[in-house]
Amino acid sequence: MARLEKDGKDAVKKWWNLSRYTEQTQHRIILSFLTAVILVFLFIFIWNFFSDKLDEKEGVPTCGDGSFYDTCNLNKPYYCDAEAGKLVEKATLCGCPEGMVKSGETCISHYQIGAKEIALNYTLRGESNNISFKVYENMASYLSGLPKSIYYDGSQRLLRSDFKLRDINNQEQKKLLIPLLVAIENAAETKEDRVRIAISLVQNIEFGNSNRTLNLPGNNGLTYSRYPYEVLYDQMGVCGEKSELLAFLLKEMGYGVVFFYYQEENHEALGIKCSIRYSVDETGYCFIETTGPSIMTDTRIEYSGGIKLRSKPEVILVSNGDMIGPDMYEYKDAKEIMKLRDSWFSLFKKARLNGLKEKYGLVETYNPQ
Repeated sequence: MARLEKDGKDAVKKWWNLSRYTEQTQHRIILSFLTAVILVFLFIFIWNFFSDKLDEKEGVPTCGDGSFYDTCNLNKPYYCDAEAGKLVEKATLCGCPEGMVKSGETCISHYQIGAKEIALNYTLRGESNNISFKVYENMASYLSGLPKSIYYDGSQRLLRSDFKLRDINNQEQKKLLIPLLVAIENAAETKEDRVRIAISLVQNIEFGNSNRTLNLPGNNGLTYSRYPYEVLYDQMGVCGEKSELLAFLLKEMGYGVVFFYYQEENHEALGIKCSIRYSVDETGYCFIETTGPSIMTDTRIEYSGGIKLRSKPEVILVSNGDMIGPDMYEYKDAKEIMKLRDSWFSLFKKARLNGLKEKYGLVETYNPQ
């Protein structure tokens, strides 16, 4: 009996020791696991921190358009100069576009006659600035003399897009518009600011119809429609004309671009590829008004005569390029200004509206046509 009692005590003692050992082992395993998790997170944090620093210091430097330093740009004769940190003309190294001739480091077109200097104003985060740009009478005259109709066989159906793309894709015009694109790229520090400057620059061109008319069979006295270059030369354009100029610039920057045509309101605006969340009717393209300074994605603008855009627009594809980022501050500002318009007057509302007006150089009147 005594032996059984002793064996029982020994068994309990062994079980107790085993339990304590098992519990200690579990604690060690849990502690080791937690330590490993902490070390992994710490490693990831340190890696990301130093990777960012490494990218800042050792990343391949580029000019505003993304061209690597000391390389020729895709648009001749521009060269990404490391010393200047921007695109410069270097025809002796990069060559000239077809149809242009070399003159020192510059390429010359026979349309570059009758020069005049214009100032293209823009507002970026409340700061007003301008780009000085030369335009030429010969190029404007060449474009105004081009046929306004498109010839086709009986089985073909002409669309609005055929005329829009014809105006944007004229190659002679492109050669003299690229310098403006380069000037915008050199003025901006980020790709987002390139878009902002281009938008504001076009919005700040005066709204107005051409004083010329067209006489076509069956339609006399039609208003003349300008090419994008003519909008610059005249320093004036209507919604469709100004939208074509901005479409050219954003397309050449590599972005996805569409036209929004509101038939009921007879109005045209531009769209740039963006997150579905902020886009017009979930098209994947964000609204840009071109008739005057406004905030991208602000779709509740009231135009002169009390007109608002209520119809569903026709979407005309220009280019299927890149998307603007999801963190553009315009999204928040547009949402705020639309909310402020619908709220009761208050000192806060007035102060905030004035702040947004100053930030974007906003105007009181927008023209629908």
